[in-house]
Amino acid sequence: MTSFARQTGHRVAFAWGPDEAAVIVGSEPSLAVVVDVLSFSTTVTVAAESGITVYPSVRRGREAELFAESVGATLAPVRTPDTPSLSVASMRGAIAGRVVVASPNGATTSLRLAERGARVVVGCLRNAWAVGAVAASFLAGRDDSRVVVVACGERWPDGGLRPCVEDLWAAGAILRAIDSVDLSPEAATARTAAPVGDVTAALLDCASGRELVGAGFSTDVHIAAEVDACALVPELVDGAFVASPPMN
Repeated sequence: MTSFARQTGHRVAFAWGPDEAAVIVGSEPSLAVVVDVLSFSTTVTVAAESGITVYPSVRRGREAELFAESVGATLAPVRTPDTPSLSVASMRGAIAGRVVVASPNGATTSLRLAERGARVVVGCLRNAWAVGAVAASFLAGRDDSRVVVVACGERWPDGGLRPCVEDLWAAGAILRAIDSVDLSPEAATARTAAPVGDVTAALLDCASGRELVGAGFSTDVHIAAEVDACALVPELVDGAFVASPPMN
């Protein structure tokens, strides 16, 4: 019933949120690039730079505590500045280790697409060029492979998807870096949204940026605006994001 939405006939696709992405990911070898700039995918890149392994989770409460214990990890608070959490800044310079990070957008999307059989990496403004290179290599490996770049967006109080411009910017930058001519119309349109120059002011002024600034996490936004500052591409392997995996 939803086959029309699979963007078939094109090796590079673009999706908003986990529902559309799950439709696109099919039986062919797929690489899913999960983009959640503020903050999950950016947080994971900074964690990787600090030697921290991130276990994405949708669990809450005691269930989350038990999961963290089972993998020998610390359960991260939702967002705090002083201990590793969903806050981007909290991961910078933190002690290496294992952390369980819950996120209703990036973590949820990553786990759902992994269940669909896709290889899952996280992308953001900080590692857009590196992700594009990994995606291009993945496409070169097999003629039947596909890449889907997923802008996660946020959620309204009723659970509905709220598209976010910062995720569109990063998705566009990644699609531009892939440098493929075989893009779906959706992916080709998203590619035109790739930012040019310093995006800090725009990121601070967009809806999600204003939300974080208002909550006292402006440093998170500034770090998220470090375009191509990170060469690591964390991949979801055995339930955890590990940095710069081989893409063979």
